[in-house]
Amino acid sequence: MVVLSQNCCQQFPLIKACKPNYGFTGIPAIDMTSPHAKAQMVEACEEFGFFKLVNHGVPMEFMSRLEDEGIKFFNLPQADKDRVGPPQPFGYGNRRIGPNGDVGWIEYLLLSTNLDSLSQISSSISPGNPQNFGFAVIDYVSSVKSMAYEVLEMIAEGLKIEPRNVLSRLLKEEQSDSCFRVNHYPPCPPELEALSGRALVGFGEHTDPQIISVLRSNNTNGLEICLQDGTWVSVPPDQESFFINVGDSLQVMTNGKFKSVKHRVVTESRKARVSMIYFGGPPLTEIIAPLPSLVKEGEETLYKEFTWADYKKSAYKSRLADNRLGFFEKKRRP
Repeated sequence: MVVLSQNCCQQFPLIKACKPNYGFTGIPAIDMTSPHAKAQMVEACEEFGFFKLVNHGVPMEFMSRLEDEGIKFFNLPQADKDRVGPPQPFGYGNRRIGPNGDVGWIEYLLLSTNLDSLSQISSSISPGNPQNFGFAVIDYVSSVKSMAYEVLEMIAEGLKIEPRNVLSRLLKEEQSDSCFRVNHYPPCPPELEALSGRALVGFGEHTDPQIISVLRSNNTNGLEICLQDGTWVSVPPDQESFFINVGDSLQVMTNGKFKSVKHRVVTESRKARVSMIYFGGPPLTEIIAPLPSLVKEGEETLYKEFTWADYKKSAYKSRLADNRLGFFEKKRRP
């Protein structure tokens, strides 16, 4: 578990958590096998920047096995986990999120999606039997990557842009700058039980800078998203499904038609939350700009061109809650 002193409530930010609103049905649940899925994905990305994906084709066995291996690692003595960190950029992290002062009630593994790199770090994560973690993470990541490629190609078809792989090719390229996280949010500490209606921040509000994020968690509450009117809503967990996030880069490439969803994780449960996220990023040299086919004649582009390396460098200097796209927005004509 996360190592903390007794004054943890003073060290970590507290917020008023959303009540788990199981009656909220606004978040789209999209069946990947449905003939209407492409149009539904586009609509969901425009309205929420977020949707739930079912019938996705990723075996439940892959999800459960990696979750089990992740829990085994997080249950190790702290000294053993610390030997896998700090993340530079990959490895084990505890509490600290980025270099600029953000902290959370979290510990995590940040990994490359390169299969050779995954095999290599597995010997540190699970030295007793590295094959167990290695096979689990490679099977899971490979399957989720394939699913993410298909989702982006379905979105491209839904947008009626060509070629079909205009988005997915950025993730498929050998130099793709994608990464993978396994997050562990320990149960809420007993000293917070008296703070009715308040919760520890597990991961502060932010948007993801990449093109697309693919999240899967166990059946523990905590994920919240911000709607376009500024309302925060709790996302009911579903360990058999995936949640797809629009990232900042995809917002730019669609010239603002898709919205990068602001989200956060709070910890208010006596049960640990485990999530696994694939972040699909382009090569560092890729130029990120609105796709010409999505800019109507006479319509202004909203963003300056930049490389993924430029944006990544800029994001690394910011705090989680900062509007990282603001620096790259064009000034609107009066």
